[in-house]
Amino acid sequence: MTQEMQTISDCIQEKLNDLTRAERQLALSILENYPASGLGPLSSLAKDANVSVPTVARMVQKLGYKGYPDFQAELREELRAKVKNPIAKHDTWAEAVPSEHLLNRFTEAVIENIRLTLGQIDPVAFDQACSLVADQSRQLFIVGGRITHTLAEYFFLHMQVIRPNLTHVQSTSNTWPHYLLNAKKGDVFVIFDVRRYENNTLKLAEMAHARGAKIILFTDQWRSPVYRLAHVCLSCRIIVPSAWDSAATTMLLLETMISSVQNLQWDETKERMEALEGMFDQTKLFRKFT
Repeated sequence: MTQEMQTISDCIQEKLNDLTRAERQLALSILENYPASGLGPLSSLAKDANVSVPTVARMVQKLGYKGYPDFQAELREELRAKVKNPIAKHDTWAEAVPSEHLLNRFTEAVIENIRLTLGQIDPVAFDQACSLVADQSRQLFIVGGRITHTLAEYFFLHMQVIRPNLTHVQSTSNTWPHYLLNAKKGDVFVIFDVRRYENNTLKLAEMAHARGAKIILFTDQWRSPVYRLAHVCLSCRIIVPSAWDSAATTMLLLETMISSVQNLQWDETKERMEALEGMFDQTKLFRKFT
């Protein structure tokens, strides 16, 4: 489906500046409860957005669809892609597997994911996210899920060297509410959540948001429900010829953020690195070759 490359949400956001006031009001209403908002009758969508039925028809055409039925069909296809399990995704891929070697096809898919992701990332929003993460006056909470906990752990390990005052939270653990006791207004939660989005992660985000915390979300192109609560949302393309989604683009953004935060706090980061190396020397944790 075409929406593996660009979602309807992406298309709407790209065209926001070209829409009339009423169409923009409709677009924002769709995005607020995306994608469920576009799955009902046309008249219900118009009523929910407080616009006319012709406004819906005009905006759908501006998005490149002949009419509302075509728009809904694409949205349903996008929704089906969101909820595919690994076996179903592999079956879909295997039926259309080309003859080229997987090494080349997989690499090309990752490069295309990176290109499309970077084309959609707002550099100003990315810099804002990095500044929040670097702000040591804010407690930093890092949250991962069943699969994304590996990304969260990787990020946490680097942030431990760069700055103090941070906590690693696993939403898959039944003890995560304990960590919220220390969360206060202005603190930062970096949350990882990709498709087959986790209920615990959403509940954690809702409770953190209610306490006044700012949320930075790493998610996929369809966006986790946490998107509605996020101060900054970094959407990454994840489609590859595999039964599993790719974390390559997410890792690229994550490592770029680590580099940015390191540079923002370089003097203190350098001191912490030197102190850590001294501890490694004392414990003889690593072999020395010089």
